[in-house]
Amino acid sequence: MTDGTRVDLYVIDLPDESGRDDQLPIVVIHGLLGSADNWRSHLKVWQRSRRVIAVDLRNHGRSPHAEGMSYSAMSQDVLAALDKLGVERAHVLGHSMGGKVAMTLARMNPERCASLMVADIAPVAYQHGHDDVFAALERVKAAKPTNRREADALLAEHVDSRPTRLFLATNLVRNEQGEMEVRVGLAEIQRGYEAIIGKPDGDRAFEGPTLVLKGADSHYVADDMLPALREVLPRARVVTLKNAGHWLHADQPAAFQQAVDAFVAAHS
Repeated sequence: MTDGTRVDLYVIDLPDESGRDDQLPIVVIHGLLGSADNWRSHLKVWQRSRRVIAVDLRNHGRSPHAEGMSYSAMSQDVLAALDKLGVERAHVLGHSMGGKVAMTLARMNPERCASLMVADIAPVAYQHGHDDVFAALERVKAAKPTNRREADALLAEHVDSRPTRLFLATNLVRNEQGEMEVRVGLAEIQRGYEAIIGKPDGDRAFEGPTLVLKGADSHYVADDMLPALREVLPRARVVTLKNAGHWLHADQPAAFQQAVDAFVAAHS
């Protein structure tokens, strides 16, 4: 497939449990090597007051593999999924790489985005920082372990952090031969890595309401990035979550959920 080919994304679509049908949904877009499944506990909280939709981006989770990881291509995949679900406007939330997808969607199709929430990422280019993670998954892919304990030992050859290994292990599934397989499109992601660490696409600012949540212990939204952030997201309100790193939604789930709830309620 080429970068311009739409990918039919896997979607989790949870109905509004409040009984109301007048609230716009929240759309959740995961980060690099994540998936919609990582967000299930959050989705269930937000589902109490509105419909919630989470996608698996191309080459991630249960979605098909495809060449091209540009932010314009990924945002168009998300829009196509929303079109299929009949969703014209939504509150859009993205974490890390998914935050750049969300920014691109908001900048290129602002009429579809009632509000924007960006979790621990800025609209800037970043340095390479995933070589060990890619090497760890390649090791598992080559060795074909038969259980998660073996897989963790292989991941540990390249990744010391147990929380990171547990996160990576969410990308392992058992095949019919009983072997643990890497379900992400690892080759496609690596070929598209320069685009992933680059700036989000779009040539105009998003003028709509915007919340940027950053982890106090994370370096992904540094002070020297704020001018670039304000240029792209002029209405951004930046909120720092204490005792949280890059995976702030996992480190401080209640504070994260409440911040999103309050912001969406204020712009509904």
